[in-house]
Amino acid sequence: MEEHAGKGQLIDRRAPPTRAVVVTPALSSRTPSARTPEARLEEAVGLAAAIDLVVVASRLAPLSEIRPATYLGKGKVAELAELVEAEKAELVVMDTALSPVQQRNLEKELKAKVLDRTGLILEIFGRRARTKEGVLQVEHAHLTWQKSRLVRSWTHLERQRGGFGFLGGPGETQIEADRRVIGERILKIERELAQVRRTRGLHRAGRKRVPYPVVALVGYTNAGKSTLFNRLTKAEVMAADMLFATLDPTLREIRLPHGAHAILSDTVGFISELPTQLVEAFRATLEEVLEADVILHVRDISHEDADAQGADVAAVLSDLGVDPETDPRLIEVWNKIDALDEHAREMLTATAARREEGKRPLLVSALTGAGTDQLLERVEQLLSTGRETLVVTLGAGDGAGENWLYSRSDVLERSVGDDGAVRLTVRIEPQRVPGLRRRFPSVEETGAPEQELRRA
Repeated sequence: MEEHAGKGQLIDRRAPPTRAVVVTPALSSRTPSARTPEARLEEAVGLAAAIDLVVVASRLAPLSEIRPATYLGKGKVAELAELVEAEKAELVVMDTALSPVQQRNLEKELKAKVLDRTGLILEIFGRRARTKEGVLQVEHAHLTWQKSRLVRSWTHLERQRGGFGFLGGPGETQIEADRRVIGERILKIERELAQVRRTRGLHRAGRKRVPYPVVALVGYTNAGKSTLFNRLTKAEVMAADMLFATLDPTLREIRLPHGAHAILSDTVGFISELPTQLVEAFRATLEEVLEADVILHVRDISHEDADAQGADVAAVLSDLGVDPETDPRLIEVWNKIDALDEHAREMLTATAARREEGKRPLLVSALTGAGTDQLLERVEQLLSTGRETLVVTLGAGDGAGENWLYSRSDVLERSVGDDGAVRLTVRIEPQRVPGLRRRFPSVEETGAPEQELRRA
């Protein structure tokens, strides 16, 4: 914005928003999917809105088979070209993966730029990345994708540069030069990412020495992970009703019901048909999930495709080496119950109750805080598995000893006797018990059931 000379008027110098048409192909021969074509189209429109595109029209494109040249049939392409012209659209978003040839041919027929699902998600990630690691990972994924798109679709790629000396031959084609430059940049980024991963590994080793257990949030994009993260940590991480509102992993400390500390990690959201390049690029970031002591799978249970979204997340977790069916660290969190009516909540509660006790989902609302206390109790219960519960008696005024216990164990109960002696019921990792017994002469085993200690 700037002032027009002499008239005092403001002139908007910003480029106008890009007008886009979103198309979701729906193959009739495709094996039945848990996700409806309408829901896929709605998600594609949400992805387009995430990079501030103005969606002037959205369409489902039924087709019986994929055409090698244009993906869609001739009639559908002609119909789409009329729509693009009528809406004065500059961009067509195809909600599927296109080959370089299909993309080029569609651009010729539609007379507009064409972006497929992979390119759209890469664009979103490129805008959302903030940390050095995130920026490097996105650039690596984008260059890997772009390298495969270098086809002879423009005349300048057919020009050749002369070789050296008499035996130089025809020289290096422009397309080969472009591939070489991209390859060199990819290698440089990989070296930088290796250094970032070493740094992350050192940070992770440092946390293990503290040691605070790590609780990782995973889930489909827009499932409410960041809102839940803010609720549990009282932080102010960006949370919005937008696909991929946050991208870079965030770590914060949380306090569990009995005063123990843990680190909560908010990871990148998952999505169906996530580009292979991005799964590979963000594998280092997702190592936080592999190393976590507890994994919270957050689901938007109010979404019509909640089951399909849950299956997509489970598939990515399986690729990472986490089995959603058998991994004891996993807790399913059914979020956004505030968006449901009372009858739907009762039905979900009954459904959850029928699950096996150790695998029952927890119903929460990250927005209102409902159910989050029970969630923290479940996390604490899971983290306490395998720990020993002991009673330590301290002399009056032994503040150093009490500080030692609070910093190295979970203090479940504290009482002071008539003589001023302090009795602490603590829960501690087995490997720390010998050090505790050496430090304190008065240590007793406790026979109190775990449930009573949690209520204490």
